[in-house]
Amino acid sequence: MRPRSIVTPSDAAVLQACARRVETPCGDGAMVWHLWGEGSPVVLLHGGSGSWNHWVRNVAPLVEAGRMVCVPDLPGSGDSASPPHGDDADALPQWVETGLDALLGGAPCDVAAFSFGTMVAAFLAAQHPQRVRRLVLSGAPALSTEPTRPHGLRDWSRLPEGPQRDAVHRHNLGRLMLAREASIDALALALHGANVVRDRMKKRRLSQTDVMLRTLPQLRCPVWGLWGAEDALYRERVGVLVPGLSHAPDFRSLTLLPGAGHWVQYEAAQTFNDTLAALLAMPVRAAG
Repeated sequence: MRPRSIVTPSDAAVLQACARRVETPCGDGAMVWHLWGEGSPVVLLHGGSGSWNHWVRNVAPLVEAGRMVCVPDLPGSGDSASPPHGDDADALPQWVETGLDALLGGAPCDVAAFSFGTMVAAFLAAQHPQRVRRLVLSGAPALSTEPTRPHGLRDWSRLPEGPQRDAVHRHNLGRLMLAREASIDALALALHGANVVRDRMKKRRLSQTDVMLRTLPQLRCPVWGLWGAEDALYRERVGVLVPGLSHAPDFRSLTLLPGAGHWVQYEAAQTFNDTLAALLAMPVRAAG
């Protein structure tokens, strides 16, 4: 049985154990997908240095709403193989589409994407417009011609497992991912610590460009933004978000969730889940 709320690492492990694990091709290896529930499919794409568990607090509410929830470990992250060519978001859409074709055939799906995953989702929607029915973006980089300011992240890789490394992870979560100290709990530390050691897509140069501004105009599907109001990527420049997202021809709206940072779907899970459910119920066709 799926836990209704995810509070501890054990809860996350139970949720993962409830998933149907499916492997689809990724070069000479496999891309790993986690599937829960039945019904209309919604695909969740995680952020950089992450895995499926960036969405650990969002799966159960979507399943309870009657959705089939499909969450991959993107190539180069988690349990998935690295892409055979390329080391950034533009190398991944072909493998995501290969997986979706195996899972869903030609059926369209709704997509919600976070951070690095928003670039993958935008490329997917541009290259395979028949696949993406709705797109909800959270914490997208590359929405401005101005590069993101440095976040002051610390290197953990030379430290042994234990309190010193955990202290660096706590610092980094506070600098980039989460706005409130109380949100950096044992679960966030456990998920983040397990994810970063499996990250093989470390360069991610595209996030420092304006690639989303150049890709969004190609999208045919409706696009919504769902952001933490205290997202570190846009601290003191939240005003660039609506103009940036408006490059999508069918941009609908931006919702800012107060008190939440970049990893908004974790930090403000209940509000995020309620808002996402409302967005996914919006009509696809533009009014008039």
